[in-house]
Amino acid sequence: MNIQIASPADLPLLTRLDRHISPAELERTISLGRVYCLRDGDRLAGWLRYNLFWDNTPFLNLLFLAEDCRGHGYGGELLRRWEAEMARLGFRLVMTSTQSDEYAQHFYRHMGYRTVGGFTLPGDVYELILVKEIGIGMA
Repeated sequence: MNIQIASPADLPLLTRLDRHISPAELERTISLGRVYCLRDGDRLAGWLRYNLFWDNTPFLNLLFLAEDCRGHGYGGELLRRWEAEMARLGFRLVMTSTQSDEYAQHFYRHMGYRTVGGFTLPGDVYELILVKEIGIGMA
């Protein structure tokens, strides 16, 4: 497995696969270097996409792995790579969120994140907000 920052050449495939973001916003996010691709040879096995919360705190918007790549540590590898880069850039805290009925909350807690709050939008499931302090002792 190989982790790389997405390039404009990744846009067509990511646009087809990532239905949580408009193509124009995805293009902008890629141009800012805020998408990491996990590759297994030539195959896109997963990706991580982030932005800045309050314009100053890295917020992980999406971490996705292909079904056959789950449970092998690749998600943790992708997350640790992102956290290390955020620490290198001088950030001391990262954030993410997940719905309270999703397994992802357990993954993030296992990776050192803690729940700091949440909210419910009309007609939706409770959304957990998770944070992790980074920068100290990270490679």
